Amino acid sequence: MSAIISVQQLSKIYDSGFQALDNISLEIKRGEIFALLGPNGAGKTTMISIICGIVNPSSGVITADGHDIIRDYRAARTKIGLVPQELCTDGFESVLTTVNFSRGLFGCPPNKAYIEQILRQLSLWDKRNARIMELSGGMKRRVMIAKALSHEPEILFLDEPTAGVDVELRRDMWEMVRGLRARGVTIILTTHYIEEAEEMADRIGVISRGKLILVEEKNVLMDKLGQKQLRLQLKKSLQELPTELQDYPLSLAADGLELIYHFDTKGDQTGIADLFRRLDEHGIDYKDIQSKQRSLEEIFVSLVSDTATVEVGAVE
Repeated sequence: MSAIISVQQLSKIYDSGFQALDNISLEIKRGEIFALLGPNGAGKTTMISIICGIVNPSSGVITADGHDIIRDYRAARTKIGLVPQELCTDGFESVLTTVNFSRGLFGCPPNKAYIEQILRQLSLWDKRNARIMELSGGMKRRVMIAKALSHEPEILFLDEPTAGVDVELRRDMWEMVRGLRARGVTIILTTHYIEEAEEMADRIGVISRGKLILVEEKNVLMDKLGQKQLRLQLKKSLQELPTELQDYPLSLAADGLELIYHFDTKGDQTGIADLFRRLDEHGIDYKDIQSKQRSLEEIFVSLVSDTATVEVGAVE
C-alpha cells in the first residue's frame, strides 16, 4: 500500500529553545486508520499542525499525496481536512452556512447534495438552521467534523475528536470514521482514549518527549507486547508466595485470594502445565481460572514509562 503522507527527519525547535519534535520520520499508508498516541506535551498536536501547514517546521520534508507542504502548500492543504481539539467557529452563524463557507474557502463549487449527505451522517441535518451557539458541546464537535469534510479531503486529521463527548456520541463517531475509511479516506487520529485506538486503528504510533518511539501494526503490537495473564481464584488465602514459587512470573493479590501468572503465548513453552504441577505439590487449590490479554493501554503506559526512565537516567 502506497504512502499518502511522508514525513522525513522532522524537527521543531521553538524560539524559547524548547524542542517539541526530534528528527521524526513516518509514512502513513493510503486508506488506513493511523492512531498517534502520547502523553500531554509529547508533540502530537505540533506534528499535526506542521503537516496541516499551521506551524512551520525547523527542519524536515513533508509531502501530502506527493505535494510538498511548503513548496506546494495550496495543493497539499486541499488534500487535508483537520478537526482540531478546540471548538473554534462563529457562534452566530447557522450550521449550514458554516459548513458551506468552509467548502468555499477551498475553492470548491457549491454541492448541496454532498453537504446534506455529511450533515445527515453526522446527525446534524435537523440542526442545519440552528446557530452554532445554540448547540451542545457534542453537536459543536460534529460541526467541526462536517467543516473538515466539506471540501471532500482524502486525508482527515482528528485531534482528540471525542474529548468531552459522551459514550454514545463517541461510538457514533467511531462508526462515521469507519465509513470514511471504507470510502478511501485516510484517517490520522490522536486520542487520550486508548480503547479508541484499540477499537479502530490499523497501525499505532507512540510519541514521547518529541520522539517517535514505536510504529507498528496494531495486531502485531498486541501479539509482540500483549502478554497474557492467567488469574487463579484461590480457595484459601495465602499470606505470601512459597519460596519455591518465587522464580515464576507470579504475583499475589493484596487480599491473598488471587494468583496472577504472566506468560507469552508466542514462546515455546507457556509454563502453565509446570505451574499447575507445582501448585498441586504445595497444596494450593483454586476454584476458578480466567485468562486475560494485556491491554493496549497497559502496553502504552509501559512504553512511555520506559522511555521516560531511560531519558531521566541519561540526564543523571
